[in-house]
Amino acid sequence: MSIIDINKSVIPACDVATLPELEELVKATAGVKKIGAYKIGFVLGLGFGLGTVVSTIRKHSDKPIIYDHQKAGTDIPPMGEKFATVCSEAGVDAVIFFPQAGPVTEKAWIEAAKAVGLGVIVGGEMTHPGYLKGDDGFIDDSSPKRMYEIAIEAGVTDFVVPGNKPEKIAEYKTLFDSKSIDAVLYSPGLVAQGGEVTESAKAAGGKWHAIVGRGIYQAEDKTKAAEELTSKL
Repeated sequence: MSIIDINKSVIPACDVATLPELEELVKATAGVKKIGAYKIGFVLGLGFGLGTVVSTIRKHSDKPIIYDHQKAGTDIPPMGEKFATVCSEAGVDAVIFFPQAGPVTEKAWIEAAKAVGLGVIVGGEMTHPGYLKGDDGFIDDSSPKRMYEIAIEAGVTDFVVPGNKPEKIAEYKTLFDSKSIDAVLYSPGLVAQGGEVTESAKAAGGKWHAIVGRGIYQAEDKTKAAEELTSKL
């Protein structure tokens, strides 16, 4: 089953510091057409507990809630089951993994999440400078493709690709197409990090969700910001 029931949407990244700020953000955007889900991260999750954060969103929206631990999937394989259980019991609908700890962990965490009914979204390349070795980072330039390929073998069809690098989105989409899967792409790195929604949407193809944080939650009129961004899909 699809995590989000429309092909293209904007996902607010709820990286705000307090529950009142979260509630304000959700209230302002829940009624906007093509807001597809809400992504929550460690700031709220660690600060208030995932269950409380999910309950706060559920007061105003029944859209899917995606938990991005920033970055999950980087521990030993057995911890995947514990992580998945916590997320499932809190009421999260899907999780994002960046499996930088290797293929054994990646497979174990994907299996654990699926076992409790969580949607799985796997990322490989991040948006910031200094990530890949070719840009003076730690991660081998070929590693993101391997992360994606292992995820595909494990039955994953949802992937994070860098929204501020449309040429990379196109490259990874070619990989997904070559595997004959109906891939769904998600992209952070938009607006505040320099990515253009329209350009990245074109590179991503038919199924793509733009993840936008500061471009919405720091806007004076959050509803208007969300409407303008969704109009570019």
